[in-house]
Amino acid sequence: MVRPDLHLPQAFVAWMAPFLAAFRRRSRDTAAALAVGALLAIGPRTVTNCLRALGLAEHPSFTAFHRVLNRNVWSGLTLARTLLGQVVPAFEPSRPFVIIGVDHTLERRRGRRIEPASQFHDAVRSTAKNKVTSRGLRWISAMLLVQVPFAGRIWGLPVLTALTPSKAWCEQHKRRYRPVTQWAERLLLTLHRWLPDRVIVAVMDGEFAAIDLLHRLRRYMVAITRLRLDACLFDPPSAYKGRGRYPKKGTRQPSLKARITDPATVWKRAVQASRTSWRTGGWIEYATGTALWYHAGKEPLPIRWILVRYSDKRHDTEAFLCTDPQMGPVDVLDCYNRRWSMETTYEEARAHLGVETQRQWSDPAIFRTTPLLFGLYSLVTLYVQQNAERLALSPRRAAWYPKPAATFADALARLRQHVWFECFATSAGTPDMKEFLPPDLQRLVQLACYAP
Repeated sequence: MVRPDLHLPQAFVAWMAPFLAAFRRRSRDTAAALAVGALLAIGPRTVTNCLRALGLAEHPSFTAFHRVLNRNVWSGLTLARTLLGQVVPAFEPSRPFVIIGVDHTLERRRGRRIEPASQFHDAVRSTAKNKVTSRGLRWISAMLLVQVPFAGRIWGLPVLTALTPSKAWCEQHKRRYRPVTQWAERLLLTLHRWLPDRVIVAVMDGEFAAIDLLHRLRRYMVAITRLRLDACLFDPPSAYKGRGRYPKKGTRQPSLKARITDPATVWKRAVQASRTSWRTGGWIEYATGTALWYHAGKEPLPIRWILVRYSDKRHDTEAFLCTDPQMGPVDVLDCYNRRWSMETTYEEARAHLGVETQRQWSDPAIFRTTPLLFGLYSLVTLYVQQNAERLALSPRRAAWYPKPAATFADALARLRQHVWFECFATSAGTPDMKEFLPPDLQRLVQLACYAP
């Protein structure tokens, strides 16, 4: 087979060398080409579109690129571990703990050949009165929630993503079916093994507030989730009197729902941390305490509970828990507030990296493509952060839009421009020709760089 002549940006490919080491030597060039093609492609992130972006649409050996996804042997866990080892030192070099957000999203896919797909709850299209289900693939992601300096805000950087297949698919392929809580436990324990010298603070939504899951996680990390207002909370057990079984719990505390209207509840005021550095947070009121969360047939779980009510009355009163009773309530709320950046990551991955537009049909390619696209989000952020001075990233502004800081669209557009000019530069000393382009050509380049 005639191997294609790939004109790839050498500096960018050399920077990706730690990630390409996960592939066999013969597959590294094609894997690098797919990564660069996914960055430069406009529209659906199919292999064909990636090849068109590289000028390889007419090359007869296009099947070599498809085999990287559906046949070649390589480990996604190795890529995830390498990515984690690069991202943590770049964004959290000295802090003794890292904040990991865990959540799942639905990739809406149709077609009879997409066997792992099933009907799942669609949180985006559902309302309080109308529950909607959509057919698709449910992915669960563990993201590093960090402050990105060039953006001035909290970003969720995906480091580990897994598919949660339907029960019917697992039974058909004789695999063990795992609910979402077990997948979250596997992801977090994997990250704990990869970061033995860091304390992990796991931030999750109320769907993961299961006593069994939190009991297993609290031995390795701190977990923060939502808490039901009708949860059964108890005082610690009293001293053993020598008769009967050892008590598991003490006197029952008032429910959190009752504490909202109880005049005896002590409320404190605090400023809710903003997810951006150019915007101040709003005032909130919170009440907190410690208790044992108990459910029949389960071991009691020591927690710190926090009630939060908002002065603007735009949100209902919420409750949160932390498996470390010694952690301060404001710190708990600050950590949980970072979780909302995960929703931004999911939306930007759909808008700018083509998630839900790939068209793979074989199971190996389906299991591999979406985690690679989510990992590409972190890869772009990491490269721009490590080369911030050389790239001179600036937000795309307009007279009616005074954009205060760069977003992921700006970072991706700047990286695209850098890669294109590195490929087409005639001199190795001037890989970036931004300053030498006439205004009309600069507008065309911007249109191409910012195209979804």
